[in-house]
Amino acid sequence: MRPMPRSQRGAVLYVSLIMLILLALIGIAGMQVAGMQERMASNYYATNVAFQNAEGMTRRSEQAIEAIANRTTAPTGAPLVSTDIQQNCDVAFDPVGWGRGKTTATHESVNVRRIDACIIGGGSLAMGEPLDPVTPVYQITTFANDAVTDPTSTAAIDTVFKL
Repeated sequence: MRPMPRSQRGAVLYVSLIMLILLALIGIAGMQVAGMQERMASNYYATNVAFQNAEGMTRRSEQAIEAIANRTTAPTGAPLVSTDIQQNCDVAFDPVGWGRGKTTATHESVNVRRIDACIIGGGSLAMGEPLDPVTPVYQITTFANDAVTDPTSTAAIDTVFKL
């Protein structure tokens, strides 16, 4: 004769339900981490594209300045002409403020100043000008965003260019 089974209380059921809840919580946490990593990668990509656009704008500006200085034809799509280059050192220019003043709606923008007279000490009084002609030095500040339509990120670059 077989012994009578003891009455079961369902402890295994409770343990397995707790384990399933723990696994579900781990899965939810993993999905949240993956979503956050995807957003971070997207933001990094947008910032990188904006920086590359600003860098390209800087390089195109340098080519245009070189063409203007050599009195040759500016490259196609040049972002500036000779009248866009500021010559006055006495006018204060803040590249950070200039960049912050732009909005994401501005796709590309450039500001160019000839600063060789500023470096030597020239100003409106023409004091400290060199006797020999100086190689031109330019301050190029560019701004660009990551996309023409629906931009999400911007970048600004301030550089010095010497011919």
